[in-house]
Amino acid sequence: MNIFIDNKSGEPIYEQIYKQIKTQIISSVIKEDDPLPSIRNLAKDLRISVITTKRAYDELERDGFIYTVAGKGCFVAQKNTQLLREENLKEIEQHIDKIIHLAASCSLSKQDIIDMIDIMEE
Repeated sequence: MNIFIDNKSGEPIYEQIYKQIKTQIISSVIKEDDPLPSIRNLAKDLRISVITTKRAYDELERDGFIYTVAGKGCFVAQKNTQLLREENLKEIEQHIDKIIHLAASCSLSKQDIIDMIDIMEE
């Protein structure tokens, strides 16, 4: 599992960890029931606080991406395809909203955006 922390990013470190692990789970880089590094080991490897790593793991567990077995560690949870679909739809909607605002600032029509999408798909 590869995680990279960007100290220049304005994004909190726990969110960077959360997003990178989540992406690796969704893309099946990390498979169902695979163990995650212990909170302490990941914190040590990334040279960050254990509290920061714990918060990322807590968020992942809260959102159903991982589960914890007492005394054993954290593992990748079974994929809930409906949950993943909803997550992706939410992200797509955010991108579309941004596209709409950017297009308005450039006086692009809806058809211009559709044409751009068609060209990019080719």
